[in-house]
Amino acid sequence: MRIIFAIDIIDGKCVRLEKGDLSTKKVYNGDPLDLAKQAADNGLKHLHLVDLEGAAGLKPVSFRLLEKIATRTFLAVDFGGGLRSTGDVIRAFDSGADQVTCGSIAITNPELFLTWLGKWGPEKIILGADCRDRKVVTHGWTLSSSGDIKEFAEGYVKKGISHITCTDVEKDGMLRGPALELYMELQEISGIKLIASGGISALKHIEELALSGCDGAIIGKAIYEGRISLNELGRLC
Repeated sequence: MRIIFAIDIIDGKCVRLEKGDLSTKKVYNGDPLDLAKQAADNGLKHLHLVDLEGAAGLKPVSFRLLEKIATRTFLAVDFGGGLRSTGDVIRAFDSGADQVTCGSIAITNPELFLTWLGKWGPEKIILGADCRDRKVVTHGWTLSSSGDIKEFAEGYVKKGISHITCTDVEKDGMLRGPALELYMELQEISGIKLIASGGISALKHIEELALSGCDGAIIGKAIYEGRISLNELGRLC
């Protein structure tokens, strides 16, 4: 299972939220590039870099940071947050992203999203399928759709998506454990490569996700709060 370090960015700073609520924003000391270098130095190989300003509805503004991390570390970077045009996706890849995560666009403009999938393929395009009370949420988790998360994910797997990142918003940033039951249900979908995100606070949670068959696990706040060290995660890679 891939161990993926998470860096969320607002105003060029590393932040974490609770349940996606911007009013709970906590800014952590440390330059995002330095944090990425620390992750790489400890043996991690994957980074989930999220432009929260872009996710909330503005255009992505963190391309320069993405480029710095991609050129100054050997981390494979998955970049997301506000990718809503083909130009945005091209710029993300030109800036060094190995993969991009797209969520809102898959709801608001599925035809365009599928053209990206056709152009770059399922190893480059990740579907961000985040939910609250099983309903898919978009635009930085501020809007809810009527779609059930499993039906949404299964529909896109049938259309060629393989990598899907899923966050249960109620778990995110709370350090109370991941949505293990939801992930086990989603893995009933044939062909899915599921990346779990949200709630991980201990090594045992990573072990549980690995045993459930998850393809990857994204860890952020637990690292910043000292619950899990980069060194411990590096030993799992």
